[in-house]
Amino acid sequence: MRAIVIQKFGGPESLVIKELPDPEPKPGHVVIQVKAFGINHAEMHMRRGEWAEAAEVSGIECVGLVNSCPGGEFRVGTKVAALMGGMGRTINGSYAEYTRPPATNVAQIESNLPWDDLAALPESYATAWTCLFRNLELVEGQTLVIRGAMSSFGQAALNIAVNASAHVIATARNQDRFQKLEALGARRVEIERPDLSERIPEAKRIDAVLDLVGNSTILDSLAMLRRGGRACLAGFLGGLAPVPDFNPLLQMSSGVHFSFFGSFVFGKPGFPLSDVPLQTIAEEVAAGRYQAKPVRVFRFEDIREAHRVMESGQAGGKMVVLV
Repeated sequence: MRAIVIQKFGGPESLVIKELPDPEPKPGHVVIQVKAFGINHAEMHMRRGEWAEAAEVSGIECVGLVNSCPGGEFRVGTKVAALMGGMGRTINGSYAEYTRPPATNVAQIESNLPWDDLAALPESYATAWTCLFRNLELVEGQTLVIRGAMSSFGQAALNIAVNASAHVIATARNQDRFQKLEALGARRVEIERPDLSERIPEAKRIDAVLDLVGNSTILDSLAMLRRGGRACLAGFLGGLAPVPDFNPLLQMSSGVHFSFFGSFVFGKPGFPLSDVPLQTIAEEVAAGRYQAKPVRVFRFEDIREAHRVMESGQAGGKMVVLV
C-alpha cells in the first residue's frame, strides 16, 4: 500500500510517500480501506517531534470501508469512521491506503455524504461533542465562550452549541473572520487576547468556556466564569509552552470547575466511542443543521502542501485529504 511516512522530524518536506506492507488482520482490530482523512494540528506536532509519541505513519482519524475484522465487530464493506486509539502515535495511522485501529475506536456511519465531507467529522465533532456535553455539561440557554473558534474544532463546537440553543461568544485572532463565525450562529465575536476576561461585559457571569488556545489563555478563561461555571481546556493553538507557575489557590476563583479533554482517551474504559452520537452528527450535517463542509480538499500526493497551509494558520476550518 501507499503510505505517507515521517522520514525525519522537521517541516512538511519530512513527509514522503512510500510503499509499505498492508496491515494484516488482527483480533480486536479493524483493517480499514481509507477513503479520506482529516488534517489535525496534532499531526503537525508529531511531524516536528514535539509530541510524546509519533508513529512512522501519522494520522489520527479517517473514514473508509471495513476490509477485514477478525473479531466480527463490523461486517466487511461497512462504512466506518475511526479516530485515535493510538493511531499516528503508537500505531501507524490514517495517512495511508489502509490502517488498522482497535475495534473500540471504530464507529459505523450510514451516510450518503461524500467521503471528503464525511472525513471532516470524526475527530473535530467527536471531541467537540464530548467537551460540550460531558466536561462542560452544557444545557440550553447557557452562555458559552469558545476561544479559538475559527479552528475546525472550534467551528464544530460552535455548530453543536448553537444547535443546542446555547448563547455563544466566539473569539478569533482576526476581525476578517467575524462574519463567518456570526454566520455559524455566534451571538458575538471578540478578538482573541490574553486579557479577554477584563474586556467582556459578561465576565463573572459566563457559564462555560471551551478553551482551544491553550495554556496561554486558560487562567484568563477561569477568571471570567461565574461561581459553578466550567472551563475545559482541549486545544493548544497558542503553542505547547506550559502555564507558568500555576497556583490554583491564588489564580482560580472559588467554586469554578476546570477540566481537560484529549481525544486520545477515546476507546478507553470510561470514554467509549459509542458514547458519541457520530451517526446523528452525520445526519445533522446532511440535513444542513451543521455547516461542516471542509474548507479545502487535497490529493494524497499534496500532503506537504496541506501541512504548509495548516502550519501557516490560514486554513480557516477543516482540511481533508482524499485517498
